[in-house]
Amino acid sequence: MLNVLIVDDEPLALDIIETFVARIDDLKLIRRCSNAIEAKEALEEHHIDLMFLDIQMPQITGIEFLKSLENPPMVIFTTAYSNYAIESYELSALDYLLKPISFDRFQKAVAKAVEQHQLHKQTEQESVAAPEEVDHIYVKSDKKLMRVKYSDMIYIEGLKDYVIIRMDAGRIITLQTMKSLEEKLPRNQFRRVHRSYIVAVNKILSIEGNMIEVLEKGQKKLIPIGKNYRDELLDLIDKNRL
Repeated sequence: MLNVLIVDDEPLALDIIETFVARIDDLKLIRRCSNAIEAKEALEEHHIDLMFLDIQMPQITGIEFLKSLENPPMVIFTTAYSNYAIESYELSALDYLLKPISFDRFQKAVAKAVEQHQLHKQTEQESVAAPEEVDHIYVKSDKKLMRVKYSDMIYIEGLKDYVIIRMDAGRIITLQTMKSLEEKLPRNQFRRVHRSYIVAVNKILSIEGNMIEVLEKGQKKLIPIGKNYRDELLDLIDKNRL
């Protein structure tokens, strides 16, 4: 299932696309936004696979917004103007839907996204199965690059533009967003569980209600589970349950 973000300054357009999304089982609407500023916040707070993005919006256009993103999700442009098509494909947009959008045309665009997502997952799985798997990440802290082993990380906490990597040996503070760090970590070992937390899956002691229990420096630590992350986390836990 693809997590979806809709960005459009027209309420009617938002309603139509939301209705279309609800009719396709492969899609799950996470949030709808009326401008690029709201969309940026949503991308930082949630894991988004696919973004339906309008082009003509006040202050920041959809094209300008996409160019500003370091690691954008898959994008399907939705617009009333045909003259941006070439530029949109230069930005590797999956498709370009002209308003008014028919449901049949919408379905065809979504099919491209589903296919690309499946190919990405397959590549990810092949990478996990590689004999020489990377076991660390480098982060910048105190003006130097620091090597942090995945096995040492317990959880990661986000504080605005900073993240704190928590380990038994101490903590490392680095200047970056939760989303950018999440995308660098292997999804089979780490999962975003809240807008402010990423957890090492093998460090989870228990899950009760909407709280995760981990052990940090010999002390129990409770971490909240956000409602938009709960189902995916429980699916992962269920697959690994005996």
